Amino acid sequence: MKNSLLILAAAISGMPLAAQETIWAGAGEIVSPDVTPDGSVTFRINAPQASKIEITGTMMPQQEVTTPQGMTFKVAGKADMLKDENGVWTYTVPTLAPELYTYNIIVDGVTVNDPSNVYRLRDINSITDFFIVPGEASAPYMVNNIPHGTVAKVWCPSAQADNGRRLTVYTPAGYETDTSRRYPVLYLHHGMGGDENAWTELGRASQILDNLIAQGKAEPMIVVMPNGNIAMEAAPGETSAGLKQPTTRLPHTMDGLYEESFPEIQSFIDANYRTIPDKAHRAIAGLSMGGYHSLNISRNHPDDFGYIGLFSAAVDRGQNSTSPVNADPDGKLRRLAQAKPALYWIAIGNEDFLYDSNKEYLKKLDDIGLNYVFVESDGGHIWKNWRTYLTQFLPLLFK
Repeated sequence: MKNSLLILAAAISGMPLAAQETIWAGAGEIVSPDVTPDGSVTFRINAPQASKIEITGTMMPQQEVTTPQGMTFKVAGKADMLKDENGVWTYTVPTLAPELYTYNIIVDGVTVNDPSNVYRLRDINSITDFFIVPGEASAPYMVNNIPHGTVAKVWCPSAQADNGRRLTVYTPAGYETDTSRRYPVLYLHHGMGGDENAWTELGRASQILDNLIAQGKAEPMIVVMPNGNIAMEAAPGETSAGLKQPTTRLPHTMDGLYEESFPEIQSFIDANYRTIPDKAHRAIAGLSMGGYHSLNISRNHPDDFGYIGLFSAAVDRGQNSTSPVNADPDGKLRRLAQAKPALYWIAIGNEDFLYDSNKEYLKKLDDIGLNYVFVESDGGHIWKNWRTYLTQFLPLLFK
């Protein structure tokens, strides 16, 4: 035993300093965020030399801003944190509704992450900390002691991308063990600037699927989450381009090229997964730009998708595109109406900057005679809404 302790001590003493700091960093650390049973949340940061610290996030009242182009958005507000005699700054938010919240801390004008919170999300080129207030509304986002599906990162051969295109593919619990069973498929698209990681990380899609399937509220299904940027084969840092800065300004955004290439993704999935390759067992949906993708793919292939979901969809984009995908849009919608999809589901927040264009689109659907379900929620162009829409949409599929 004595020799073993000496060996361990020698090993520790030989470690690099950074490794030692990492191993022993947990002792006596500040708790932040501190979520209490009543839903109040306290944030803390030890910064005795700082002059001013603020906190901002989705748990704060929103403020309205206007861009130089005249577009008006609501963004998260800010609040001052208070410093105690030990140099620890604190801010407490009163009771919050059950939900997933994101936030940052601003130290003397510089936005930083909470050093006490290891749970972070990347949304395009911003990194935010997050926490979940437990409750009925956030229950679908939690990991529970139930059967879990598998999330895989898969490379699909592509004529448009030399190195292929990466997909995130969810297969339900039991897919690997019962190899005789075949499954319906949902193609789920992210928004502008997002990637194939967005729905599983920001959208909690795998947790939502696990929970709804385990509860019998949703059919077991394969969910394919492609990278919908035709100019980027995979998430930032995981492509042949190297460690480039993520951006929303990617070539060929919503110009029809992704829609033209989509059949190669569908063919790849049907060839490599145990799908039920027919309209009654195939769905497509997406948020924002992904709603544009879903709208155009479904109206260009009216006999391929029985279930279509548009979440805060960019329905008015692509008019100036020369792609054949965007030709004769009304004629294609009429053919889709004639094909009678089992569900055409549209949801948007009443504060979303795309709200008016979506309402105009509903009038077009009325004129054409395409039956739809419309869901109007509170709020704007935010992940809180998109997670909710996915939770509402999944139980309606493949019935």
